[in-house]
Amino acid sequence: MCNEEVLYENESKERVCYFCKKTYESAIVCKNGHYVCDSCHSSDALTAITNYCLNSDSINPLEMAVDLMKHPAIKMHGPEHHYLVPAVLSTAFLNKTNEKEKLKSLLDECQKRAKNVLGGFCGFYGACGAGVGCGIYTSLIQESGPMNKEEWGLCNLMTSKALENISKYGGPRCCKRDSFTAIETAIDFTKEHLNVDLDKTLDLKCNFNSLNKECLNSKCKFYTDNELALELN
Repeated sequence: MCNEEVLYENESKERVCYFCKKTYESAIVCKNGHYVCDSCHSSDALTAITNYCLNSDSINPLEMAVDLMKHPAIKMHGPEHHYLVPAVLSTAFLNKTNEKEKLKSLLDECQKRAKNVLGGFCGFYGACGAGVGCGIYTSLIQESGPMNKEEWGLCNLMTSKALENISKYGGPRCCKRDSFTAIETAIDFTKEHLNVDLDKTLDLKCNFNSLNKECLNSKCKFYTDNELALELN
């Protein structure tokens, strides 16, 4: 979580897992007090995203995305981001509207749809999966389908807005930059068109650049030359 050394203490204590928020007895913790349970540590990316969202009360999808991107199963690039984007947006929306009881079934459907957005979709199909994920989110929240009218239009408008903002950077792709851009766009869209005001991190800084040999560096608004853990200012 913070690149600090992991400590193995002599005495087990109650620890709250950074991802699933459940409490366990453990003697393993980092110098800054972060603890990750065995289940989360060994889970695959999609399971990690689902478990985190089900146990989060946040209404800030950018903050949630940053947390999840620290998970070892979520790589620098990969199709797991196609699920991560609509998952954190949907979770924040339902937390804000006090409809958390809908989240489990919504995430199940969200994951099914996101799996259809293949890796490399951005370059091979001309539609970044993070942007498509915003359309998935809008469709799920509105319970929209191919035969809806206003909802159908909003879903496609949401995707187009996200893709437009993603496209402004040009290539090559960066799953972190594209996800942050898509989520920022969706937060603004949600306020304007769905009348729900989600929290938004105004100065998001990312230093995954050390893991990304194609990083745009200072040409990306999220770039920082700080080589420590990814920070939210």
